[in-house]
Amino acid sequence: MFIDIDCHQIKKYNQNAFGDYFVSKRYPDEAKLIAVLSDGLGSGIKANILSCMTATMLLKFVEGDQIPIKNAAEIVMNSLSICQVRKISYSTFSIIDVNDEGNAKIVEEGNPDFIWIRNGEVLKPEYQTIQSKDFKNRKMKVYNIQLEKYDRIIFCSDGATQVAMGTKQYPLGLERSGLIKIILNKLSQNPEISSTELSKYLVHQIELIAPNRELKDDTSILSIYCRDPRESLIFTGPPFHSEKDNYYAKTFMEFKGKKAISGGTTANIISRELNIPISTNISLGMGKLPGTSKMEGVDLVCEGILTLTKTLEYLESGNSSENAAKILMDFLLDSDVINFLVGAQMNKAHYDPNLPIEIEIRKNIIKQMAHVLEEKYLKKVNVQFI
Repeated sequence: MFIDIDCHQIKKYNQNAFGDYFVSKRYPDEAKLIAVLSDGLGSGIKANILSCMTATMLLKFVEGDQIPIKNAAEIVMNSLSICQVRKISYSTFSIIDVNDEGNAKIVEEGNPDFIWIRNGEVLKPEYQTIQSKDFKNRKMKVYNIQLEKYDRIIFCSDGATQVAMGTKQYPLGLERSGLIKIILNKLSQNPEISSTELSKYLVHQIELIAPNRELKDDTSILSIYCRDPRESLIFTGPPFHSEKDNYYAKTFMEFKGKKAISGGTTANIISRELNIPISTNISLGMGKLPGTSKMEGVDLVCEGILTLTKTLEYLESGNSSENAAKILMDFLLDSDVINFLVGAQMNKAHYDPNLPIEIEIRKNIIKQMAHVLEEKYLKKVNVQFI
């Protein structure tokens, strides 16, 4: 089972910094991930610093199983200072530690209760309450739940549930019940919507509810979706031993998920070994990069080193242009488990000691790309050099 996770946020109106902070990390060796959503008191830079500190502390405490999640959260709860003006905690938080088997530990302190949806129904899990020994108005809810395939978990900051508070239509704000109605309605229309699209949709709906679309508080939606993984395979570069070309060509074409080829030499090897013609897609030759090509049974065929380098740049910056690298980036981001089959034979057409290393060595580009996909986009990445 794959844990699809993403968070979308929007700042309070007229602020330059997010007062909420989201951090998540996937641990492939342990087949689990940890995610934290923290809401800093107030808004702007001060709130950003407080929420960032809280979320980072929790993640560092919990990762590596050095401290049980309940103990780590209790330490943080008892460590947070109180605002001398408002007499409340400097930040609130929600944290989840979940593995690929669906075993989930959740702790919440101050944030709205999370929403657990299964088969269109909202579940009401049992929890343990832990009262702070030092602060009477501070307590945690601790959950141990078993997630199943197709379950959804939604966390949010109170900017989502309190939006439009004081208006005629929402005197108490949207509230958790109102957010649930929006979620269930969207899921009935699109049951397989990704966590990325669902979190974006919900934040947009909350923004539409706000008077004049001016949010009075930072708003974050963290979405988790348990489902089958979407796997992909990218074959780039000729194999070191050319006598194995046919074996790797067949291995590539027999892969059950989505398939992409990056590199003209690689595409020609597969075309030659499996007798599949290649046709150029002239309409997609945009910008300075070569366009894409077509091959039966392959979802994407593009140029190699230049396209890979530009794709890495797009992944790192989050910005892109309409070209083959953008298409390859979208291909990667639409996958959960990404497999790279990387030929170790040097392509003499690109060997130039004066060129930067990311152009000179294909393997280096793929290693950097794998790191970005794992750390920034929470993908599972496997790299095999052949």
